[in-house]
Amino acid sequence: MSLYTASINSGSNGNCYYISNGQDAVLVDAGLSCRETELRMTKMGLNVAKVRGIFITHEHRDHTKGAQLLSRKYNIPVYLNHKTHYASHLKFKPELYRRITDEEVIEINGITVTGFSKLHDAVDPCSFIVSYAGVTVGVFTDIGAVCDNMRRYMPQCHAAYLEANYDEEMLENGRYPPILKNRIRGGLGHLSNKEALDFFLSHKHEYMTHLFLSHLSADNNNPDVALELFKKHANGVQVYVASRQEGSEVFHITTDDAVDKPLKQASLF
Repeated sequence: MSLYTASINSGSNGNCYYISNGQDAVLVDAGLSCRETELRMTKMGLNVAKVRGIFITHEHRDHTKGAQLLSRKYNIPVYLNHKTHYASHLKFKPELYRRITDEEVIEINGITVTGFSKLHDAVDPCSFIVSYAGVTVGVFTDIGAVCDNMRRYMPQCHAAYLEANYDEEMLENGRYPPILKNRIRGGLGHLSNKEALDFFLSHKHEYMTHLFLSHLSADNNNPDVALELFKKHANGVQVYVASRQEGSEVFHITTDDAVDKPLKQASLF
């Protein structure tokens, strides 16, 4: 009863998250180019050919850039809602396009994926949880504000990618123009470190083992600052920063005692 997960990249330069049961895998978002995704997955010991589905959270380019070519090259179905498909202008083979609806549960070889609406400045954005044999990993990024759906799904997660986009003081004193600052913190942009921490502390379940701080701003955050803030309050949860420069280790998420070690047997994936 376990899942394996890794961040292939996390940030405004591209977002892509890998979740596998050891035999089959899904990607949540495909915001790097197809070539860069292939290179990183190979370096991480992951096999693109075992990806059975790409799930798209919203139409912004840093979440969709590689989806079209990855789908065509490896015959991977792409799952997204109708409005996101229309707004993305992506073209998929008809047999590889899967239209999803809010809170629909998709089953792929025993892996279940559930998408649900969130607050972000996109046409119909959603977040996903991925489950297998009683273990659940959530992907909660590009969040303008915490909503009821996040409050409902976060407590189900043994591990989660949670946006901690900006430090409030760094954003306020930074170089961004006021209109962009207000977009980021205005309720449809991104979560601050403090907002993410408050949500984590109030809604994580006692069985959560891993938290991956995600989509950190290159200009308005510092990985060390975010990590230190969360580690002070983690209470046994292993906290990591998902990098915008390289892929992560592959983590084993299980319902047993917390397992905090990278996967070594790359051939399994």
